[in-house]
Formats: sequence, C-alpha cells, structure tokens
Amino acid sequence: MTKIEMKTPLVEMDGDEMTRVIWQLVKDELICPYINLKTEYYDLGLESRDATDDHVTYDAANAARRLGVAVKCATITPNNERMTEYHLKRLYPSPNTTIRAVIDGTVFRAPIIAPQMKRYIPTWKKPIVIARHAYGDIYKNVEAYVPAGGKAELLITDEDGNETKRLIHEFSGGGIVQGIHNTDASIEGFARACFEYSLGAGLDLWFGVKDTISKTYDRRFRDIFEKIYNTEYKQRFESAGIEYFYTLIDDAAARVVRSEGGFVWAVKNYDGDVMSDMLASAYGCLSMMTSVLVSPDGVYEYEAAHGTVQRHYYKYLNGEATSTNPTATIFAWTGAMRRRGELDGIPALKAWADGIEAALLKTIEDGVMTGDLYAVTENPSAQRVTTEEFIRSVRGRYETAAQ
Repeated sequence: MTKIEMKTPLVEMDGDEMTRVIWQLVKDELICPYINLKTEYYDLGLESRDATDDHVTYDAANAARRLGVAVKCATITPNNERMTEYHLKRLYPSPNTTIRAVIDGTVFRAPIIAPQMKRYIPTWKKPIVIARHAYGDIYKNVEAYVPAGGKAELLITDEDGNETKRLIHEFSGGGIVQGIHNTDASIEGFARACFEYSLGAGLDLWFGVKDTISKTYDRRFRDIFEKIYNTEYKQRFESAGIEYFYTLIDDAAARVVRSEGGFVWAVKNYDGDVMSDMLASAYGCLSMMTSVLVSPDGVYEYEAAHGTVQRHYYKYLNGEATSTNPTATIFAWTGAMRRRGELDGIPALKAWADGIEAALLKTIEDGVMTGDLYAVTENPSAQRVTTEEFIRSVRGRYETAAQ
C-alpha cells in the first residue's frame, strides 16, 4: 500500500505503564505501515514529568492549542505510594487536569458498542454520551487539614479591596476544608459545546446539578445553561426536533437507568469522572469508551477514557503474556487522525480511521477478544487472545478489507 501523507503534525502525548506499551504496538502495527506519521512528540510518562518539573505537560497542552489536534496516552496521577515507587520529587497533579485547564472546553465520552457484548442495563439500546465539564471544581481545589479549635472562613476580596467573609465552620475537633471554584466563561463554553454537540449528533441534551442544595455554585451552572439555551439555541433545537432537558442530578441518574439511551448527558467535572466509568461498565467494559476534549475555539484532544492498567503492566515486566484491551487507545488514534484529515482536507486519513475501526469491531464480532471482552461476551465460540494477537488480528482484517 502507498503510505498516506500528512500535511500538519498532530500532538502526540505518550503515557505510562501498560498503555505506553500498547501505544507503541498500535503505532507499529496499525499506523506507521499505512501513514507517514507526523507528530510533535511529548513524553508525559512520570519519569519525564518529574525530570522537567512537569513543564512537559504544559508544553504539550500549548502545542495542542497551536496545532489543533492531539492524541494522548493514559497517564498516572501519583499518590503517596506512586511517589515512593517512582522516586518522584513531589506529588504532581493529574496531567489531564493540567491539559484541560490550558485548553478548557468539554470532554465528550461515548461507549464503543461492540457486537456480542453483554449489556448490564439491557434497556440501553442506544449510546449515552457523557459531556463532562473539563475545568475547575475539585480538580483545581485548595484544601487543608484544620486542627481542633480552628476556624475556616471564605474570604472574597473585590477589585477595590473590599472584603466579604463567610464562616464555613468552627472546629471543636480536627477536620478538613476544601475550596473549589469555576468561572462564568468556562461554564458558558461548556454550555455552548454541549448544545453544539447535541445539534451535530441530533441527540437530546440532559443536564443536571444539585441547585436545591448548592444554591449559588450549582445554581450558576443551571442559570447559564438556561440563558444560553433560550437566547441562542431554543429555536435551533426545536427545528431539529430535539430537546434540552434540565433536572436535578439525582433525578437524572434515576431517569438514565430507566431510559433506552440515545442522548447527551451533560454533567459537572467530578460527576463526569464517575458517571463515565459507570456507563462504560454498564455497556460491557471500562476499556470500551472514547474520550475527546473539545475547546471553545476548536482544539480537539483524543484519549482513552481508562487508566494505565497497572496490574497488567507488572505482569508484562515479569515477562508474562497480557490480554489488555487496546480498543480505546486505537479509537483515540483514529479519532485524532480523522479530525486531522477533516481539517487538512485529506480524505485518505478519514478512510483509514473508518477502516481501522471497522476492522476492530469485525475482530470482536468474529470472536477474537482480549480477556475483559471474553469475560462478558455472549459468543460461545469466542477465543481469548493476547494484546499483540488482538492488534495483529485487527491489522489482518483491515488489510483484507482494503484489498
């Protein structure tokens, strides 16, 4: 096959552990044989982030803003145990949090629905897309331990130096306190991204927060969504025959479980973190979910929605064969290449992405599966294969279909 030529590089952000191993396998087997790959490469593995005092993460995020398309491998957010394991200088923040703060925007996560996979909520006949706000809340928090007898207050100083104080709590015993924030501009960008995505996909949009309890913070989200919908999107939604629906987050969760799917569910940052994993598991498997960060000015960053598969990595280091699912990593690459092809006018990149995804789903349909898929398949003749065997099976089916 003649290799596809790229015009503009995309930003490549390498990662950690088993997903880093899979990252290279995907490039070697599914990308480089067919595409003259052009990337700006940034190593976001823990060792590299430690060596650069995490500057490499900011460099990668700014490169994504410049080039418009990025693809990211799963990375470690270190805790105390990881700090010891990797001999880190300090506890670095989540790379995703840093990247999302630089790029802003909204994370859209959708399940990859493969044939013959068991669905734990059988009423979900259609995909549910999670639209996760990608800025602020606990991911940009300030927190502290308060000793016995301490007092925590919320202090706001306006631009003229005037101070407003609110008592949070007086502690008779020890306790903890946390401060979170968000901005009107970020919430407005979140709202518009959700409305635009829903219109593009032709899907209803659900949104829920807890404004009965959080009468200022969560209420601000609700008010901004309603204002933008009524002034900018109501007529467009009605013309498209789709609905914007607001309810409390707990009511939304109950309605989602009873639904048949087929809508966008917009949620705040932490809610999206939790609910996207719940959705992926209910559709069959955590490793079967796409994730793309979309900024208000059109930057797209694709990644797998799962972690670095630490347990499999330790097996790999011991020389044991692993059966780790590479599907979400492959879909991150196909998503980024499809977007690059759209922006640069290269239909062959879009065709490659479509072909690889079709070959992957055909591989699963034929009963060739990694361990996680094998555990939930309804195909009695399925066979469990290693990670490498699965990727090579995808390559074989891609080449057969391309002939």
